[in-house]
Amino acid sequence: MTRGQPANWKVEPPASWKVDASLVAVTLIWGATFVLVKQALADVSTLLFLTLRFSIAAVALALIFRKEFRAPNASASLLRGVLAGTFLFGGYVLQTAGLKFTSASKAGFITGLFVPLVPLIGGLVLQKLPQISELAGIVIAFTGLLLLTVQKDILDIGRGDLLEAGCAVAYACHILILGRFAPKSNLGVLTVAQIATGALLGAATFWWVEPVRITLTLNVWVALAVTSLLATALAFSVQTWAQRWSSPTRTVLIFSLEPVFAWLTSYLIAGEVLSHRGMAGAALILAGILMVELKPFKKPAQRKAVGSTMPQ
Repeated sequence: MTRGQPANWKVEPPASWKVDASLVAVTLIWGATFVLVKQALADVSTLLFLTLRFSIAAVALALIFRKEFRAPNASASLLRGVLAGTFLFGGYVLQTAGLKFTSASKAGFITGLFVPLVPLIGGLVLQKLPQISELAGIVIAFTGLLLLTVQKDILDIGRGDLLEAGCAVAYACHILILGRFAPKSNLGVLTVAQIATGALLGAATFWWVEPVRITLTLNVWVALAVTSLLATALAFSVQTWAQRWSSPTRTVLIFSLEPVFAWLTSYLIAGEVLSHRGMAGAALILAGILMVELKPFKKPAQRKAVGSTMPQ
């Protein structure tokens, strides 16, 4: 509810396909920026890049949503955003640190553990189990992630792998926190708070966690502009809005498309070819999403009823 609206005013839920499409668009943006970030990191230290990315996004969002901080529920939304932002940036830091000690393929797979972790942690904490179709979709999509990212060294567990596992837990908690608080929070304040929290945490860590370096090349400028405004400010605003209407399980399933979009971008820009194993993995991820959308384990009448309302 925003200022000036009556207490009993309710927001009409959007069509479920619009919510899903918005989450797919967010995933596409994240996957497409992978190449840009990889190129930029040759000229700037990782945590400094993340700090600049989150800081620019926070300033842009604060200007857009500045009036929302006068809303009655602004204080509660601010605290919720700080909690969400802590897990969000923590996930970025753990993922970045883990990449120094493990391969990119293993990092991609272990980070992808957030896909099954969301319904698992959500079921334990919220005491609400996902539907059978959602569980089946998660299993299929996670199998696809395994095929898409796992190499021969997957059973060799090291320090970097544990850091990536922590990243997966942090990402899962971030999605669950948004799923819990977005429906009853001021979305503008919630969005600004989580991104600003990431910027502050970055500012407090980038100068001592790793050697600071930056050369302001064209790659760095382009990557900062795209990731801060599109992949952070816009993407997390859309995610926060979408999670007001979408379940955490449904959200994380759509997010499993990110490595698929990352490969498509790499193919278009760098000509990187996906193996048959990788293609099978991508197909399974899509199959897992279709499993949730079509709900084959429900009777026709139940599917019609569920399809006419937003996912719970």
